[in-house]
Amino acid sequence: MVVDGLYYTKEHEWVKVEGSTATVGIADHAQEALGEITYVELPEVDREVSAKDELAVVESTKAASDVYSPISGKVTEVNEALEDEPEKVNEDCYGEGWIAKIEMSDASEVEQLMTSDQYKDFFKDEV
Repeated sequence: MVVDGLYYTKEHEWVKVEGSTATVGIADHAQEALGEITYVELPEVDREVSAKDELAVVESTKAASDVYSPISGKVTEVNEALEDEPEKVNEDCYGEGWIAKIEMSDASEVEQLMTSDQYKDFFKDEV
């Protein structure tokens, strides 16, 4: 499942842009490939990140996977609900399973991300 209106990375992270805030999570394909999510290591609030820096770690019954920041900026909020209910990533990866919110330092980086249509094409080639 690919949600229209979001931006995506080749590493299967998604980004929802609202003003200067980017909400980040992992795409449906990523959560499906990982299987049952058992733990999410969240970033620290106020941490400065650069695009492609490691942002979080998602562990599942199959593997652990790094989540990379698609955008540069400062982490302003993390989804603390995932500490007790990491399975929310499996259940609603585009909604309650979001990982972090980043105050973007360079909004032009969004242009480097794939639109939902571009991601669908990328995804077809990868599967």
